[in-house]
Amino acid sequence: MPSISEPAQRFAPPGAVALEGVLGEALAANHHGRLSHFIIDETSPAIAIFRSEAVAANEGGDWYGEHAGKWLAAAARAAARSSDEVLLGRVRRVADWLVERQEADGYLGNYPPPRRFTAKHPEKPVSWNGEPSLRTWDIWTHAYLTLGLVELWRMTGEERYITAARKIGDLVWRTLSEGGLDITDMGNHFGLSATVMLDPALELYFASGEQRYLDLALRIVEQAEGEPHNRLLSQALAGVDPSEIATGKAYQLLWNLVGLAKLHRATGEEKYLTAVLNLWTTVRDHHLTLGGGPWGGVAHRSREVFNPAAVFDPNGYVETCSTMAWIQLNRELLGILGEARFAQEIERSAYNDLIGAQAPDGEDWCYYSFPNGRRVHTTYWRCCKSSGAMAIEELPGIAYAMTRDGGIAVNLLGAGEARLSLPEGGTVRVRQDTGYPFDGRVKIVVDVESPAEFPLRVRIPDWAERTQVTVAGDPIAATAGEYARIVRRWQSGDRVTLSLPMRPAVHRAMQRNVQESLAPDGSPVAQQVMRYDYLAITRGPLVQATGLIDGYKLSETLRFDGAPEIEEKDGILFLKPAGHAPIPFEPWFSAGERRDGSWRLTWMPLAPEDAG
Repeated sequence: MPSISEPAQRFAPPGAVALEGVLGEALAANHHGRLSHFIIDETSPAIAIFRSEAVAANEGGDWYGEHAGKWLAAAARAAARSSDEVLLGRVRRVADWLVERQEADGYLGNYPPPRRFTAKHPEKPVSWNGEPSLRTWDIWTHAYLTLGLVELWRMTGEERYITAARKIGDLVWRTLSEGGLDITDMGNHFGLSATVMLDPALELYFASGEQRYLDLALRIVEQAEGEPHNRLLSQALAGVDPSEIATGKAYQLLWNLVGLAKLHRATGEEKYLTAVLNLWTTVRDHHLTLGGGPWGGVAHRSREVFNPAAVFDPNGYVETCSTMAWIQLNRELLGILGEARFAQEIERSAYNDLIGAQAPDGEDWCYYSFPNGRRVHTTYWRCCKSSGAMAIEELPGIAYAMTRDGGIAVNLLGAGEARLSLPEGGTVRVRQDTGYPFDGRVKIVVDVESPAEFPLRVRIPDWAERTQVTVAGDPIAATAGEYARIVRRWQSGDRVTLSLPMRPAVHRAMQRNVQESLAPDGSPVAQQVMRYDYLAITRGPLVQATGLIDGYKLSETLRFDGAPEIEEKDGILFLKPAGHAPIPFEPWFSAGERRDGSWRLTWMPLAPEDAG
């Protein structure tokens, strides 16, 4: 097996965690909605496209085959954590049907032979996004099929699934080595849509220990470096903004970074981790909404690319697929480094831009979400419905983890419990009783098989300055944005209490443009030619939003006599500008009762400072 360093955190296995509250409701809706209805068996449309007659007629170069792998991965996890034998039976039936159709060389896609990733295609033309000469998402589909089959193998231990996944990996390896093809010619965005195969290649390496899968991952990175517009690794190491790498496509860039993080795990080489952290920091600082969604697409021919770092726009696009990839990237970094900042980003995204894109029935999803914009539930085939389902299923495993020093980390705050096995203390039950994210009072109860000493880490949110933490009534030092590490000899019934300040917080942003040039003598000239200021509100982890102003306005320029005043009444926040009635705000994720077509406005324009 591969020599992989011990992670800082090992996430809870399926079935060990039961989430309640807001996240528990999202999980239940996902389980009984999307995952139980979208695919039933081989006749479901998303699977029927793999029938031989459909494959032979597929000349569109579509990406719809991705749904099979995404559903296999998410539904296998949901079935395992909930002991849902009916759902697990459906997953097995669909997977078996697909595996039966896998060709001798390992091909398992839905493209006819001339259009497959194994065939040499005409040289790609010059284009804004480096797309192949023939539209194709074939390698992309195989990447998700590999992940789905590996996940099902992990949940069941049944060898036929990992065997099928390895056959895909072997085919990709032969194609890139013996076949002499370049993976950057197999996907758009200058190959970013194909180099995502890095992630499943490493999952095959972790599962099998076979060197060729690590070699495959290294070959993918090497070929990406050979595409001048891509060069993800070297550009990340150089500190380039993600908007300048390839086309800046958020979803694909973040998924590639998941692969690079896993490559660090596999090799121990620091350059991969450094590259990932460089881009992670830039994305966090410049490319996220208040709700933790990667955004962009303003004044660009693609709605799904990062804008330059200095750009702000309250109407920017958040693709739910990108939110999923951002959560997965933070999952990898949390496992590797065990730092609270990565769990913080997962929680921010989960409580806002992720569940805010999910409909209450768990079936419908928003493809795009907007800080200021209309909620639109997307159509049947769209990718984000399956990505949202995958992202939701990430949360139970991340919420609690076992740490390298033999303890437990509470990564996500919210009602629920975990049962984890530790070297000391046997099975430990950790339960959170709380109204979080609406209430800042959190009670954590620890139960052990027998008294045992181990560290318990409880994450203190980065917005929660002056949080009070007590254990059995004794105060514990706590710093916002870090873990409160509590080492003691635990006995059943021991309690940790958190009192998190949940005061509303005001955020400001600026949409501006500065014209820059050089005078004839070479001296710099800079003039601000546009500036609009905005204000937004959060309370605890939740971004707040209002509906249409006065029932019909998309915005309202606000003025304040002094600091903005916010009053809370019955769970609703009222912003009180001068000369206008108080404006009600509620959590963005649930605004408009999550109805299709409802409006959510986060950022309010402010009157210019020199306005009379």
